Amino acid sequence: MIDTAYTQSQYRPPEIDHAYGSQIHLLDDPLAWSLLTRACSPEAGQPEFGRLISMLYSRLAGVVVSAELPRARVDVPTRMASTHREAVYRGLAIDRRAKAVTVAIARAGTVPSQLLFDLLNEVLDPEQVRQDHLFMSRQTDDKGAVTGAVWHDAKIGRDIEGRYVMFPDPMGATGSSMISAVDHYKRSLEGTPAKIIAMHLMITPEYVRNLQKAHPDVTVYALRLDRALSSDKALAAKPGEVWDEESGLTDTDYIVPGAGGVGELLNNAWV
Repeated sequence: MIDTAYTQSQYRPPEIDHAYGSQIHLLDDPLAWSLLTRACSPEAGQPEFGRLISMLYSRLAGVVVSAELPRARVDVPTRMASTHREAVYRGLAIDRRAKAVTVAIARAGTVPSQLLFDLLNEVLDPEQVRQDHLFMSRQTDDKGAVTGAVWHDAKIGRDIEGRYVMFPDPMGATGSSMISAVDHYKRSLEGTPAKIIAMHLMITPEYVRNLQKAHPDVTVYALRLDRALSSDKALAAKPGEVWDEESGLTDTDYIVPGAGGVGELLNNAWV
């Protein structure tokens, strides 16, 4: 007989209250904030920085998989089944039939995507899991401000019908790279995804505004909202309530407080 304790799940991660809408999930996670604070400090370099990013994305990936992927009833004997016929787990688990794609946006998204890919292969049928690769960079004007994203190359499977398409990219600054990537998946690939999910270490109010304007259907998870350049009034209010006075970007579109060169630090390549 099934234990009624495991017939349903109401799992939702704890979140920071905000007024950005139901598609935005700002996680209330003191452990993640602590690790991210260390990663963003000037003293953090390789190999410590790489370890911290791996820990942060392992944590974020677990939250997203638990919250977003469908569940199914399973009946799985344990190793005690040889001596006790009751030794069968009968309850919910992540539905192994779910189809997923994780998208590695070079350079900063390569490590996070591989971590997510490995996790998805553990909980889903590996035949239903794919990792795509996008090679793109920010395009800037003569003053250094971001004007868009430039595509260099892509290694992408064609089918996204019914798939959970996930973009684990650390920094959500202006949203230009994410908007360009989602544009490509919607316009150039075959099928309609079950859901598109962006997974970030930190985002800005500008990112949220731009992404919601371009793709209001995209679900966003972030460990931190960076808006240190906002007015005192905005900082004293719930995020999103005084949105017009919120800012987390410099004139050259770097995040503040931010981390400063996540892609460069992950690869020890300052170009």
